[in-house]
Amino acid sequence: QVHLVESGGGLVQAGGSLRLSCAASGRTFSSYAMGWFRQAPGKEREFVAVITWSSGITAYPDSVKGRFTISRDNAKNVVYLQMNSLKPEDTAVYYCAASSTFAIIGQLSRMAQYDYWGQGTQVTVSS
Repeated sequence: QVHLVESGGGLVQAGGSLRLSCAASGRTFSSYAMGWFRQAPGKEREFVAVITWSSGITAYPDSVKGRFTISRDNAKNVVYLQMNSLKPEDTAVYYCAASSTFAIIGQLSRMAQYDYWGQGTQVTVSS
């Protein structure tokens, strides 16, 4: 079992920045990759970023590429999502997730690839 807790959400003006954290505990050694997803009201949950624990390979969708950066601290079992140049359309609940199964990076954008999820943290970007 892997327990995930997100933090760092809040209210920010457009153009501002936030850094989200996801602290992992439990059987973290069994995790292969960590991802961030988000869900806006009335919309489906969507992929935001992923990083593999060992090699640090990352991937992003075009909607956040160049603005968001995912990183990890293996010693602390924490994954971060640095979000810059925020836009009102980035408003959503942000979730971190852990995948325990090896997969090519392209497959890690799919929710079904993840076994554990955090409770989410709200990010609101005002215009």
